Amino acid sequence: MPVNRDEAVGASMGERDSGWEVDDVILYHLGVGAGVPATDSGELEYTFEKNLKVLPSFVMVAGGRRPLTGGGGFKIPGVEFNLAQLLHGEQDIEIHKPLPTACETVNKSKVLDVYDKGKAALVMLESEVSEKESGDKLYTTRMGAFIRGEGGFGGPSGPPAGNEPPAREPDGVIESATLPQQALLYRLSGDKNPLHADPEFAKMAGFDAPIIHGLCSYGIVCKAIVDGVLGGDPTQVARYQARFRGVAWPGETYLTSWWREGDRIIVSAKSKERDAPIISNAAFWVRS
Repeated sequence: MPVNRDEAVGASMGERDSGWEVDDVILYHLGVGAGVPATDSGELEYTFEKNLKVLPSFVMVAGGRRPLTGGGGFKIPGVEFNLAQLLHGEQDIEIHKPLPTACETVNKSKVLDVYDKGKAALVMLESEVSEKESGDKLYTTRMGAFIRGEGGFGGPSGPPAGNEPPAREPDGVIESATLPQQALLYRLSGDKNPLHADPEFAKMAGFDAPIIHGLCSYGIVCKAIVDGVLGGDPTQVARYQARFRGVAWPGETYLTSWWREGDRIIVSAKSKERDAPIISNAAFWVRS
């Protein structure tokens, strides 16, 4: 199906009302590994209503457990495709003000650009989310969606990957263990793709067993940096970018390496057991 870049770039993908409650935040935190050990004061700030804080990566599931109003499903103007062709390639979030533990929101989305990657099209989507009552902008997300089989339409190839680690040993490495049921917990925040729960479906997709969601890995790495580098203060994160390089299996341990470079923390993550990449070209921008 041909890509019409002229139609796609700048096109609106509609406006939606949504929101979240305290239990949505706590469930998400459990889904990315919070709560171990259960009585630790820092972990309780993720998993108990008293002094509850919100990881910035929560925005990727915010509203995922309630029906959205407005809009007409996931359709990209100028790009016709089957959802089975879509792969989540990269993710970028900007946090404009501290995230509340409960909120009603308005989400406005559009197509930023479409790049020709040869065998695939890379569609860049942006969503701006504001508090419904005040109108204040809360956060912006930018997603890179690979549409397999839709390249070769003659568009630009897009900018090169950034956030490369410096040529020196990391300033630190953080271990994050996952549970055998990690993906089953995470999917309750809204992503019910059977690839992360059903062994038969996973085998049909070419995997030996269900895998962890890419955005779950995104959250696991976010928590590692917030806790291990930023003193447990999620409000220090102004922006977080990452590319999804490989899969992870429930029960594996993540090794998150980090380097301080000016106002950024450059990050990569891999499986401890397999020495295989999971997250790459990642960076956190820290508020001064």
